[in-house]
Amino acid sequence: MTSRGVNLAAILEVSVNGYERQGQILNLPYPPSVNTYYRNLGTKVLISEKGRKYRKAVANAIILGNGKAMFPGRYAVKITMHREDKRRYDLDNVVKGIFDSLTKAGIWEDDSLVDDLRVIRGEVRKPGGCVVEIRLIQGAE
Repeated sequence: MTSRGVNLAAILEVSVNGYERQGQILNLPYPPSVNTYYRNLGTKVLISEKGRKYRKAVANAIILGNGKAMFPGRYAVKITMHREDKRRYDLDNVVKGIFDSLTKAGIWEDDSLVDDLRVIRGEVRKPGGCVVEIRLIQGAE
């Protein structure tokens, strides 16, 4: 299913009790940088309006695409970033917003369960976005 260019759940293995057994591929909107995902309010660090909007966009994309929570365990994640223009950007500046949004959407219990992470600069596309491939590397023990 697509919505505004977001085609979400290319499922790699059948689901079991609402969980994805082995992995899935999620096509998500382009995230805000970590510099704009959070904001400081005195001594507190809060999620900014831009960060909250991104979380909601990720949750909506997962719902529309029939994405599922991952089977409990440890994960390998490959993220391919696709900007909509040729401006320079740091690849490490976008991962936190993606991971926090996936956690909030219930894809996994916590992003600390990711043991293997690869981030790739993809080609320029309109609209921009990111392809997140999640694979179970070790089941819950």
